[in-house]
Amino acid sequence: MGFALLGSLGSFVSVRDSHHWNVRFQSFTLKERFVVGFNLAKNFRAYKKFGRVSLCKSEFVDFEERTSPNEVRKEIEQCYELIHRLGRGVVYLGSSRMGPGHPHYAQTLELAREIANLLDCTTWTGAGPGLMDAAIKGAQEAGKAVGGFKIGKEAGEWTTSKFHPYLPSETYLTCRFFSARKHGLVDAAVRSSSSDKTAVVALPGGVGTLDEMFEILALIQLERIGSELPVPFIRTWQSFMICHFWMNKSMEQKREAHVNKSLKMF
Repeated sequence: MGFALLGSLGSFVSVRDSHHWNVRFQSFTLKERFVVGFNLAKNFRAYKKFGRVSLCKSEFVDFEERTSPNEVRKEIEQCYELIHRLGRGVVYLGSSRMGPGHPHYAQTLELAREIANLLDCTTWTGAGPGLMDAAIKGAQEAGKAVGGFKIGKEAGEWTTSKFHPYLPSETYLTCRFFSARKHGLVDAAVRSSSSDKTAVVALPGGVGTLDEMFEILALIQLERIGSELPVPFIRTWQSFMICHFWMNKSMEQKREAHVNKSLKMF
């Protein structure tokens, strides 16, 4: 019937459909199953079946009851607490699908070990499989601290578990929301003082890696991070060959100054 809401009065809501039939039904709550009954001002056989509508709790959404904003804020605060406890350091972004049999896995493990020894700082990852796992093991071989922000459902392995297979529970946080995880990964690389030794290492990866990479690059470009204390951004050519090609094509077509500036970030 396509009712259009006209207004409310007390515990009743008045609506009108395209045939200008006035309908009124009583308000209800989410606490129990309910049935909404209403009478049509004009009785028309074609609409008799709409004289009674049955609704259950799961079919009604009360937007005033939404709790996700508070849950996201709580997760972000937990990310900050973990960073405060373990310390900022080098953040690794990379594929969750390139396992121990892939050449990039061994290269990432060696790179993470060398950087951890060089900077003597915490190694941060998405606490997932693939190249994230390689970075964790490289830092562990160096005997340095490791921290992570795991997502509840990760591509590749470990998709059904909220727990990391071998990291101590106090060294990582399983996030429900991607936004909270991103806040954690960004904050872990921010330099709050000149003594902070941080960096972002972008390894080969797919859509998720590119999403995280461009978000951090956008923050660097807008001088939201790294404006006073620069944060080194290290990337591998294999990871972003397609992006580099696309940006080159954009520069050829538009020849705009901001495109040239963006390209220099690579």
